Amino acid sequence: MMLPWQRMRFTGTDSVNPVPLNFRREVSGENQLNTVGDAGHSNNTITKEVAKVKRRNEKLEERLARARASMRRAAARNFTLATPHDDISTGTVYHNPHLFYQSYLEMEKILKVYVYPDGELPIVHDGPCKDIYSIEGRFLHEMEFGVGRFRTNDPTTAHVYFLPFSVTWMVKYLYTPSTYDVTPLKHFVSEYVRVISKRYPFWNTTHGADHFMLSCHDWGPHASEGNPFLYNTSIRVLCNANTSEGFNPMKDVPLPEIHLYGGEVSPKLLSPPPDDAPRPYLAFFAGGMHGPIRPILLHHWKNRDDDIRVYEYLPKDKDYYSFMLNSKFCLCPSGYEVASPRIVESIYAECVPVILSKNYTLPFSDVLRWEAFSVQVDVSDIPSLKEMLSTIPESKYRKLKHGVKAVRRHFTLNQPAKRFDVFHMILHSIWLRRLNINIKLR
Repeated sequence: MMLPWQRMRFTGTDSVNPVPLNFRREVSGENQLNTVGDAGHSNNTITKEVAKVKRRNEKLEERLARARASMRRAAARNFTLATPHDDISTGTVYHNPHLFYQSYLEMEKILKVYVYPDGELPIVHDGPCKDIYSIEGRFLHEMEFGVGRFRTNDPTTAHVYFLPFSVTWMVKYLYTPSTYDVTPLKHFVSEYVRVISKRYPFWNTTHGADHFMLSCHDWGPHASEGNPFLYNTSIRVLCNANTSEGFNPMKDVPLPEIHLYGGEVSPKLLSPPPDDAPRPYLAFFAGGMHGPIRPILLHHWKNRDDDIRVYEYLPKDKDYYSFMLNSKFCLCPSGYEVASPRIVESIYAECVPVILSKNYTLPFSDVLRWEAFSVQVDVSDIPSLKEMLSTIPESKYRKLKHGVKAVRRHFTLNQPAKRFDVFHMILHSIWLRRLNINIKLR
């Protein structure tokens, strides 16, 4: 399966026709007629309304087609040319820095997001802004209340539509722990989609193909099952980006999991030590024994080696972030679900992440070459972990560490948001998926 960037790299045409770079999803507009008809309009009104929507879509698609053509031209540039703006260099951390930079500029010029106003607090229009699911609330708050250029109050000008509910707050307020039943979450999502599809024409026009939801909770995928089109057609932005559980990288977006204790990044991670500072430990991990991978890691390495410091529970006299800042590599095994906040913590600490996971689509992998700033180790190779890491040449380690420094800006939460930070990278991932949708009314 090829991701969006892989198709875009090798596209050479400058046509302004709305030919997607990756794949085409043609969506019939038949339900638009039903929606308007249900509202009691005459046939003449229905015809005018459909024509109006068709003209709007054609205008939107023309602008998107021009953006695609501009991106194709950028993708064809000589890779040895420098990119002179915003420090998006020709370094190896990007699949194609010219394409990424041009795509980002086109997003800034064009992309408009409509946030549905429907729904009530706390489950809608709010989300957690601290602890393990903080990215969910922080994105939602920035989208709703930030001063950015992307939100529009006119839904007819929007390219994508945001369903602003929080799965984490659904779990908190709707879920009964003793039942282990996620049905209430599915019912809430089902009802929310039903409401917006009755009040607005946009969901029915595309069967939700230009709509997105965002969730960092492990049960985000389960909640999305509340509507089959949301699950199968819409853009789902998920921390739990597990391809073996229905995550589709062609339309869904992997979301980085960022653990903010108390709502802020630890001050220790704001200023990592200089490059020439010694890092006495080869690798580090501390965490509970849950999921299928961590027990294997702990079995082979817990308290067994002075170079690879692996703990199930960190002793009270030890500091978690100090270990990260003093380690060359930070082990990032999946827990019950594929995502791990340790990946972003490692990047903040400028400690090269070692990804121990299965079926995980890594965040921003449309744009970023993870092999340029991380090490991915197969679970079967955990017994050989020390040998694998210790035989990495110092020159390669320095390149990996330099890559970590280069991508840090893309995983940083700013308030207010800044260009190329994690908020904008999430939007850019959504933008890439939207570019590959060709909406047609018949």
